[in-house]
Formats: sequence, C-alpha cells, structure tokens
Amino acid sequence: MRARKGSKLDGLLLLDKPLGVTSNGILQRVRKLFGARKAGHTGSLDPLASGVLPICFGEATKFSSFGLEADKAYLATGTLGVRTETGDAEGNVVAEAAVPEELDEASLNRVIQLFTGTVHQVPSMYSALKYQGRPLYEYARKGVDVPREGRDIQIHELKLLRFGSETFDIYVRCSKGTYIRTLVEDIGEKLGCGAHVSALRRVQSGPYLIDSCKTIEELEVLIGEVDPSEFKSHLLGVDALVEHLPLISLGNADSGSILQGQTVRMSASASPGTYRLYSDTKEFLGIGTLDECGDIRPKRLISSPIN
Repeated sequence: MRARKGSKLDGLLLLDKPLGVTSNGILQRVRKLFGARKAGHTGSLDPLASGVLPICFGEATKFSSFGLEADKAYLATGTLGVRTETGDAEGNVVAEAAVPEELDEASLNRVIQLFTGTVHQVPSMYSALKYQGRPLYEYARKGVDVPREGRDIQIHELKLLRFGSETFDIYVRCSKGTYIRTLVEDIGEKLGCGAHVSALRRVQSGPYLIDSCKTIEELEVLIGEVDPSEFKSHLLGVDALVEHLPLISLGNADSGSILQGQTVRMSASASPGTYRLYSDTKEFLGIGTLDECGDIRPKRLISSPIN
C-alpha cells in the first residue's frame, strides 16, 4: 500500500544513494514513493558517487541547512597517471603520465599526509558552485573558464587504506565544502603524474553512518508492506538534524508565545547561543537564540508542535 499522494509527512530519512543517478533524481523518486508533499536533501552527491544522503520530509526541511554544514566522511579510490576534465571517471581524459617508478606505499602516504589540516582548494569548473547565478559546470560544458576563488577547508582525518601500482584507496573526514575530486587531483599533481577519482562513497554525514541508511530497494519493499500511517516509525524526528544543539524546555504559555513569533524571557540562567526548543510535554517547537539578557527569540519554527 502506498502513501496517499501529497500526504503530510515529517521527519528525516537516511538514504543510501545508489550510483548512476543525481541526488535530485533520487530525491524525487523517494518523495513520489512516500507520496510526500515536500522533501529536500542535505548535500548533493554526484551520479558516480554513492552513500549517505539524508532526506528531509515536511517540517524537517526547515533544518536541512544544519545537514549541509555538517562534517562528512568518504571512501575514495584514486587512479594515478590519468587526469580528466571533471576530476572523476566520467570526464574525458586530458592528460596521461607515467606513475613514478619509485612510488611506494610509504612515499604515497607521506604525500597524502601533506593534505591534512587546513587545506586551500580551488573548486573544479565542474562543481555546482555558482558564478553569476549559474553553476560552474554549465560554463565548463560550453568550454568557458570563469574566475574561481580558492577557499580553506578542513581535512580532519586522511588515511591511506590501500596502494596498488596505479590506484589507491583513502578515507577522508572533512568539513563542508570539501571536493574530494579536487583533493585527489591535488595529490596526483604533488606526485607529478596526475590522478582522478574513480570511485567515491560517502560513509558519514554529521552523526549518521552508512550502516544506518536504507537503500531504495529496501524502501520499495517497505512501501509495499507497511501501512502509510506507520511510515513515521521508519523516520528520524524532525529535530534530528539539530540534536547537537543544547535544549531548552518551555512552559505552556511560553511555548504558545514562541510559536507566534514572540520573544520570551528565560526564568533560569543559561549561556547565550542557539537552542532546540521544546514544550514541557516534550513537543519540538523549533530553534531559537538566547541572548545575554535571558531573552529567547524564535529563529526557525515548525508549523505546529511535534512529538
């Protein structure tokens, strides 16, 4: 039995995105599958990449930016000696070079470790970053090169997992805005032979691991077996993407005021910052900011309280 078309569905789904489809393409497939009115994801993966893709339904879409800001982790395979126009296996080959004969696991690992910590990256022309309102890849496909500003990203952890004669596998845990294609290309450039990404899998997004994700095939089976009213039990709560924020519980009157967009005064002392807001019956209200005077101002609220 399928969900009623356009049904109200709120929560977070952890999807294992398959290869060969865009993030938006699989998002629309899942939205249609669940019959959800509104859905969004928390960070694109290229068609040649698979892995963790959190999908927000309904009220959870209001907090998708927290997923975009979260650290990510990847398993990537780099192919040495071949540079492509896109930095991955999808692009045309633009240069080939011999892999240095003296390159071994130890020397490769030494080069890789140069890319830990704060790293300056210049995004690929085939990235989705926008220039004058259009994605860079649209310019690239027309053969137009446009100015791109480099930016600092954080590589928290970078491990060499395997080294073959022409390929290597790495584990990368990094900040938002990191392009793994660019990282592998830069490693190849440092080695003097070039490189491109030949496989990529996101294994973590924020606190969510790949083992917690469902495949599209598992979802299709679920839809056929579960009554639509039970779908919610297979989703994380609307507040899942903000669980790292500290919590404030409000009384009934203050909860009502907050949901009307009004500022309320805290009765107890707490440090200024951004908080998750709940009613005294543990219903999630949204997020708000607490100032030094003890005033809570609503920042992003849901339409109605959700348990």
